[in-house]
Amino acid sequence: MKAFWSDESGATAVELGVLVALITLALVTAMNVLSGGMKTSFSKTSAALNAT
Repeated sequence: MKAFWSDESGATAVELGVLVALITLALVTAMNVLSGGMKTSFSKTSAALNAT
């Protein structure tokens, strides 16, 4: 039982999973923030092209 409690081989996988989850959360948040600006930019470009 002592060997079971001192074994830390699974800790690396858990840490990696948490890291991947945090990176994914950061990417999704960044995409949501940037999407509004991109939509505005494309709308302005489209309006300028339609005006010519």
